[in-house]
Amino acid sequence: MANRGKKYQDAVQLIDKEQEYNTEEAIELVKKTSIANFDETVEAAVRLGLDPRKNDQQLRGAVVLPHGTGKTQRVLVFAKGEKAQEAEEAGADYIGEEDLVNKVQQGWFDFDVVIATPDMMAQVGKLGKILGPKGLMPNPKTGTVTMDVTKAVEEVKAGKVEYRVDKSGNIHAPIGKISFDTDKLAENFKALIDALVKAKPAAAKGTYVKNTAVASTMGPGVRISTSTLNLK
Repeated sequence: MANRGKKYQDAVQLIDKEQEYNTEEAIELVKKTSIANFDETVEAAVRLGLDPRKNDQQLRGAVVLPHGTGKTQRVLVFAKGEKAQEAEEAGADYIGEEDLVNKVQQGWFDFDVVIATPDMMAQVGKLGKILGPKGLMPNPKTGTVTMDVTKAVEEVKAGKVEYRVDKSGNIHAPIGKISFDTDKLAENFKALIDALVKAKPAAAKGTYVKNTAVASTMGPGVRISTSTLNLK
């Protein structure tokens, strides 16, 4: 706390660290404790009862948030022929084949999401060491390796977010912006939780959703009571 500014310290005083709030209360507190002079991203953190070191307890996927993320995503699609045309009609920002593979290899990164048709993966695979560390490598589990490029592009533009469990069993994902209404952020949060519950690995034992919290980019975290989430 000593290294934090006065605004942050004042914001922390508004939160009872010993209390777990319901979703709407937590989001209201996140909005009240937003201290930045820009439209901060609101992020959810979910601790899951998984051991990611075991292959059967890995978790990776994506969910389309009902109210989007508040961010315009630039979509790069590796496709050719009719699929390239479909990608263009769906609103993809960049479409290409080997030409764009070469461009990325040379350091071009003016995109946020990468989608590829299966027949392009032999070429796109060359970018594994470049896109992988940035979390941009297309993957069938997140719907970014697909022949249905129209659906893939439209979902990203509508507010699709990817999630992946880290080595500690945590999921971090954006659920919107501070400027969103509380109910819209709450519905986006619920959509994320529902997706995680639906994707629960069969090997997971014991309590699955252990704890959850929400926070703005620069603000303190606020814990949400799992007992209020109607987990199935």
